[in-house]
Amino acid sequence: MNPKKKIETKKLLIDLAKFFSIMSYEITGKLVSVSDTMQRTETFKVREFVIEKSEEINGRLITNYIKMQCVQDKTELPSKFRLGEEVKVMFNLKGNKSERDGKVNYFTNLDAWRMESANMMQTAVNQSQMPPDYIPTEAPDDLPF
Repeated sequence: MNPKKKIETKKLLIDLAKFFSIMSYEITGKLVSVSDTMQRTETFKVREFVIEKSEEINGRLITNYIKMQCVQDKTELPSKFRLGEEVKVMFNLKGNKSERDGKVNYFTNLDAWRMESANMMQTAVNQSQMPPDYIPTEAPDDLPF
């Protein structure tokens, strides 16, 4: 690849990374509700779920319930988790405009594209904080090979 093309490709990749980092968000909270998958049209399906997020603000515990959705091939993401489980959800913020009978409505969707267990993340963090000479006394029995 010639140097000019290489620079253009690198610039494009950087621009794409900036775009997706701006549009992609994450939240960690408790999975409290999962709906059935709904087939909206012949080619579009959606599944909603709710994350409970509590945080202390000025000495008061504030709890929010955030409704999110998965679309198309991502509708099975919530099935991998139990209600009450702490999960980390990566999502995109989507906004749309709808006009019907002369009225304009705007709505926002939180489209989840990845979910993982927050407990597994905590385990990974705890293991990364172990001293370098730490040797576990038991080997995990859930190795992928």
